[in-house]
Amino acid sequence: MTALKTPEKTSRRQELRQNMLVELYGRLLLFYEDNRQLVYGLGVALLALILAIPGYMYYHQQQSQQANQMLGQILPTYEQGNYDQALNGTAQAAGLLTIADEYSGTDAGNLAAFYAASALYEQEEYDRALTYYQQFEKENDFIGASAYAAEASIYENQGELETAARHYEQAASQYDNKLTAPRYLLEAGQAYEEAGNYQAAEEAYQKIKEDYPDAEQANAVDRYLARVRARQQSNS
Repeated sequence: MTALKTPEKTSRRQELRQNMLVELYGRLLLFYEDNRQLVYGLGVALLALILAIPGYMYYHQQQSQQANQMLGQILPTYEQGNYDQALNGTAQAAGLLTIADEYSGTDAGNLAAFYAASALYEQEEYDRALTYYQQFEKENDFIGASAYAAEASIYENQGELETAARHYEQAASQYDNKLTAPRYLLEAGQAYEEAGNYQAAEEAYQKIKEDYPDAEQANAVDRYLARVRARQQSNS
């Protein structure tokens, strides 16, 4: 008896599936009839997007080439320490500010933001420098860590010590280098300590001791740890 009932069940399942497909097709057809203009508009928009992609890629490539050329022309001026000319440009070359602002979507434009920030920092225009350091998209490399450290230095000069300390910590983690990371951690600890956050300062100092025992800063970190622990005890 079981063998006779199986085909019946299978046939019923197929019938249900067919009915569902017919119903779905009907709904889609009704949706198309009711929203023909919308569907047509979406199709046109999708086609326009597909056709625009090669054009955008060509435009971006051209922008990148122009930005690279312009940055190469002005960098010698920056390296010579002529920061005002490097920022604003010369008769022969566009300045870092122009490249950073007008070509921000390119790698060269992004790098120009870093150099512009550094030039502004050297001119003691710290607020403007901070803007361009923040505009700079930081990678996990030496330059990215340097940008965070520069931001930290600006915050420190402005009296925002805990913010400065956090940026020094970010600089240390951005580029885990045995020479730079312990130095940034030491500066983070000192900023935390000056802000009165002795627990955070102790953690920064302890990280030097544990993670970078061979670093130059590790030789003096016991003294910093003893001082910050004494301050914690005196406050408790």
